[in-house]
Amino acid sequence: MAARGVVAAGHPLTARAGADVLRAGGNAVDAALASLLTSFVAEPLLTGLGAGGYMLVASSEGEPGLLDFFVEAPGHGADLDARAPLVAVDVDFGGAVQLFNIGASSCGTYGTPAGIEAAAQRFGSVPLADLAAPAAALARAGVAVNAEQAYIFTILAPIIAATAEARALYWPRGRTPAEGEVLRDPELADALERLGREGAAPFYTGDIGAALSDWVLERGGALTREDLAGYEAIPREPVRVAYRGRDVLTNPPPNAGGILLGYTLALLERTAGAPGPRELVTAMESAQSERTPEFLEGLAEPGFLARFMASRLGATTHIAVLDGDGWACSVTTTNGEGSGVVVPGTGVHANNMMGEHDLSPLGFFTHPPGRRLPSMMAPTAVLRDGEPELVLGSAGSNRIRSAILQTIVNVVDRGMEVQAAVDAPRLHFEDGVVYVEPGIAEEPLADHTLARFRALNLFFGGVQAVARDPGGALSGGGDPRRGGAVVAV
Repeated sequence: MAARGVVAAGHPLTARAGADVLRAGGNAVDAALASLLTSFVAEPLLTGLGAGGYMLVASSEGEPGLLDFFVEAPGHGADLDARAPLVAVDVDFGGAVQLFNIGASSCGTYGTPAGIEAAAQRFGSVPLADLAAPAAALARAGVAVNAEQAYIFTILAPIIAATAEARALYWPRGRTPAEGEVLRDPELADALERLGREGAAPFYTGDIGAALSDWVLERGGALTREDLAGYEAIPREPVRVAYRGRDVLTNPPPNAGGILLGYTLALLERTAGAPGPRELVTAMESAQSERTPEFLEGLAEPGFLARFMASRLGATTHIAVLDGDGWACSVTTTNGEGSGVVVPGTGVHANNMMGEHDLSPLGFFTHPPGRRLPSMMAPTAVLRDGEPELVLGSAGSNRIRSAILQTIVNVVDRGMEVQAAVDAPRLHFEDGVVYVEPGIAEEPLADHTLARFRALNLFFGGVQAVARDPGGALSGGGDPRRGGAVVAV
């Protein structure tokens, strides 16, 4: 419990960086940015300067805001017919195998540098250089790989092994790093310092952006200097859905995850009492059935959210922060699984968003250049009487919305403390199969095909959540599935 502030994040060092900023007088957004910059160092395969994401900011003092800095489809001015084929790799989660695609053609137009600068200018109170300096120092000194990151390095080994540059960075000993071994990234340190000192410009219209574009194009990708020069972080109005006397704020179109999460909550709002496994799966089935070609195309249209909800109802690592002044910040970023494309001299491992089937369900390379990809990432805040009560988000591809949904249900419907709500076993419905962790009651799901996991698994997301109780005390929940940590001040 805390009164000044609390940070939940995917690594102890990530959470500690935000807490240090809160302790020094920064606000929730300052803390989230410090944590985000540190996550590039401590969680290097999940996020980075070549990634994209979203930030939700809410407080009792004004209207909430959503900052969209997700990845765009590249290709302005490129010969798209000359694009190299995607490189397919399998990732084994120990209960489910998922196919991903990497290589230069998988690299989309990244957004994290632009998003960080925009957030600092719009909401922050601490100079960006001061927020970036500790992360840069950490990258230069090195971080000892913990158990959770060692596991991620292991399951993503086929991606790391794909290029000499990735192997040199992540396999300094010629193999997957083991728990306790130290990884250093001096080029990332230099890049973080430049971001703090010069803002995002070097990554889009300067030498870093030029080096990235040239490297990717030479290897058959489509990331052009025109793509980078035209990129900007976009402020949006969050989705707002009523649930159990609260307002739930989450990610709006053209993102897909927020609207589907809101739709699922609205369906559950019609049920009495806490929904059980069968009710959760039924709502998840309904949401997935809406993800049609028409839905995906409509996301980019003005007014789509209102039309979609009215006609039916009458991204990864995450950081969540609450401060003692009532500010809440929820930020999710992702590098996908990484493309394996590490560009020397830039500190950037490019994302593989163009090779993510979850982001291209209608087929690869169907998004026109400049289109924001329809991510499932959904930074979320639950407001009670206008005050942030629960702030959360998750990693986990298509499992993001189910992980967030079940955490909200655990806190709001079941009255669980936030850490217990995050720890509780989860289920996920997709393509006719219900994936379940141990502890989920299977009897109500007897008419479904079940895929059983032997233990809690990062396949089911990585929820990081913070909460404020009616008396004003703050607490957090870090997801053990992804090495989550909470620091309160």
